[in-house]
Amino acid sequence: MSKVAVFGAGGRAGRQAVAEARRRGHHVTAVVRDSAKYADLAAEGVDVVEGDITDAAAVASLVTGHDAVIAAAAAYGPGIDSRAFFVGAAQALTGGLTAAGVRRLVVVGLSSLLPDDSGTALMDGPGFPAEFRPFCLAHGEGLAVLQSDAAGLDWLYASPAGDFDHSGTRTGTYGVGDHGDGLNRISYADFAIALLDEIDTPKHHHTHLAVTG
Repeated sequence: MSKVAVFGAGGRAGRQAVAEARRRGHHVTAVVRDSAKYADLAAEGVDVVEGDITDAAAVASLVTGHDAVIAAAAAYGPGIDSRAFFVGAAQALTGGLTAAGVRRLVVVGLSSLLPDDSGTALMDGPGFPAEFRPFCLAHGEGLAVLQSDAAGLDWLYASPAGDFDHSGTRTGTYGVGDHGDGLNRISYADFAIALLDEIDTPKHHHTHLAVTG
């Protein structure tokens, strides 16, 4: 049994990561912004705690004694500085995990940063909604922090190859690759299997992994 911290545990990807980790018998620290809003996450083997993923000292305190960390937190919406959030989170995770002596980090990312078969990032392809571009660029800057500053961590940036199937159920299967496919869909539950497989038996390191349905 391992001890796994999940930041953004109240979101759809985070919830499924918590559930999959418990299914495998791991102890989970479910990190959320407001524990009162996510009391339903509490269960045997799950500790629900408040924490700020952009604060390196807070991250270090929360993850000390853990074997791995999953970062599924995001910030998007009116008045929210997504760039500050994703860059701050990447910096805090890098510093916090290093200080705590935790090496394995799996970050939930965006398919829009993946290249298609022609080598063009999905976000640069024709028809990509312009209103989503600032959020994608912000996510990309967070990834850039990992690529440049997190050499001491065994990090992985994993995203659906296309998008999530929001009503999809757990099939127990998935595929992996290094290219995006805007038409591909995967359920949150199957995506969580991929995340936990990379915790239990890491196979991909220092890269952007596309998870296919």
